[in-house]
Amino acid sequence: MKEEAFKALADPTRRKILKILGDSELSAGEIANFFDISGPSMSHHFSVLKQAELVNTRREGQQIFYSLNTTVTQDLLALLLDLLKRNPTSSESE
Repeated sequence: MKEEAFKALADPTRRKILKILGDSELSAGEIANFFDISGPSMSHHFSVLKQAELVNTRREGQQIFYSLNTTVTQDLLALLLDLLKRNPTSSESE
């Protein structure tokens, strides 16, 4: 899970999607309105985020709604903070 999450976060479009979802649940179409890229490209980004478990999905009729999976994002943040505590910067160790 963590490897997929870091890979997903490496892309600026996916990071922007997560930032947009920080405020509320949105449909795929509503999220796509923030971008000037093709539908298939947006679908790929959604798929990567879903596979990395960074988003939750909910289907309502023909629409798919996305929301931020706060559990996984909190776990990633805790992991990053732990890594920062364990690895002092080079200026601190000199």
